[in-house]
Amino acid sequence: MTSDPRRLLPSEDPVTLIDAQGRPADSSYPVPDDADLLRSLGALITARRLNDQAYALVRQGRLAVYPSSHGQEACQVAAAQVLDTGDWLFPTYRDTVAAVVKGVDPVEALSLLKGDWHCGYDPYEHRVAPHATPLATQLPHAVGVAHAARLRGEPTVVMAMCGDGGTSEGDFHEALNFAAVFRAPVVFFVQNNEYAISVPLSRQSAAPSLAHKGVGYGIPGERVDGNDMAALLSVLGAAVDRARAGEGPQLIEAHTYRMQAHTNADDATRYRDDADVAAWVHRDPITRLQTHLRDRGLLTDEAETRFTAEAERVATHLRDGLNKDITPNPDDLFAYVYAEPTPQLREQAALVADELSREGAH
Repeated sequence: MTSDPRRLLPSEDPVTLIDAQGRPADSSYPVPDDADLLRSLGALITARRLNDQAYALVRQGRLAVYPSSHGQEACQVAAAQVLDTGDWLFPTYRDTVAAVVKGVDPVEALSLLKGDWHCGYDPYEHRVAPHATPLATQLPHAVGVAHAARLRGEPTVVMAMCGDGGTSEGDFHEALNFAAVFRAPVVFFVQNNEYAISVPLSRQSAAPSLAHKGVGYGIPGERVDGNDMAALLSVLGAAVDRARAGEGPQLIEAHTYRMQAHTNADDATRYRDDADVAAWVHRDPITRLQTHLRDRGLLTDEAETRFTAEAERVATHLRDGLNKDITPNPDDLFAYVYAEPTPQLREQAALVADELSREGAH
């Protein structure tokens, strides 16, 4: 337990290091190195292009569904970039960009959303857990991995991501309580994009902020401008450092906005006005960082050309990879669920095999 409960309280306003006009802002947090900001801009440009390409693949029938992170890419880029190679990332269904920045092939990262495979990649290769489509169910798993690493004496930190809607789930609160009691080295990162599908934040929580939810569990919270790449790197980086140093779990809330619909199956015009969306356009994380770096003479035409070329390379790789037809094996639905199949699983496999054989007979 902390001796001073005031240490648990987040800042009154979200931490900002670069304002919406690209100008430096006052903060007690340090500004990241210029090289880190340039690297992050390249990742942001690739992330935006990946989002656009994925949406196009949905329209072409190559992806079944895609939850866009357009407008909140900075949160996902920063979440991956502040981690070491041996750290774990636990993403949600919207965090494809974070998985890709952590090293997962974008084609493999989107195999789940295409409907081709249970996951699509080996979680242990890059230490990225499978995308979690149920809300917040990945958070207790993330705490378990962090707790196990602490018991083994490993320096591992786990980045556990969720959205504002996930904070209304029981798994969120159970994960925070377990992590706090056992001082698990995990950073809970909430991307508050204002809506849980069609439910606005005002109908989800009456707390002063989502970061305040850590107070009841003894977890320090912090708020950060989720469209400010510099602030995200600094705040998340500090949280990872504290967790790695043995200070226990941390809770970070990023204030951002989902510029597009929840998924391609959603009609966002039914529950929010175009004017609300337009108000966030000038806060775009890419143009904000571009302006800041140009004003300081750090962003050259050559660098921008290089960033754009890399983004197109990733988009081409994604398009080519998902345009390949595959012949799925129905047995794979059951082969990798349990090491030893349960009676129920065997029964389900037999039912599918019988149905397929009947279809083949006709």
